Amino acid sequence: VAVYAICKNEAQFVERWMDSMSEADQVAVLDTGSADDTVRRLMDRGAEVVTEQIEPWRFDVARNRALELVSPQADICVCTDLDEVFHPGWREKLEAAWTARATQARYRYTWSFNPDGSEGVVFWAEKIHARYGYEWVHPVHEVLAYERPDYETVLAEGIQLDHHADDTKPRSQYLPLLEMSVAECPNDDRN
Repeated sequence: VAVYAICKNEAQFVERWMDSMSEADQVAVLDTGSADDTVRRLMDRGAEVVTEQIEPWRFDVARNRALELVSPQADICVCTDLDEVFHPGWREKLEAAWTARATQARYRYTWSFNPDGSEGVVFWAEKIHARYGYEWVHPVHEVLAYERPDYETVLAEGIQLDHHADDTKPRSQYLPLLEMSVAECPNDDRN
């Protein structure tokens, strides 16, 4: 089981994230140009880190590059962001749900929390997948695409990933990337 991620200037999340991902056999991170000590902190905690600029910037290109850092021997890949945290025991639940035919796992994801700490927006995410056959598509709000029609998604009951967003980070680059996504795939209902 390998975790992979992309990051930039997320030193504040490293300790919590690495604690959460410690159930994995490998943690691989593509840093896209941090000016803080994100890279050092990740490496100090045992993550394999590569720094690379992605120009022009696209989230799908960055995620695909991060996926390339995963060991060829990995069976299951888990894509998260550094501001996301699994509840403990996620790996055991993933292994219990995974089957010989599985290529992707669906799990519960809390995208936002209310001011009182209760869950806000919750949905099922599918960023856990087999090592081969998947690629990320779309410049922003990227999703996994499988190259063959014979994929099987399993429900990984009990896995919970919580998103604790950094609301101070700008999202101004999203609109041009969304426009690019629509231009590339005008008939895609997600766009």
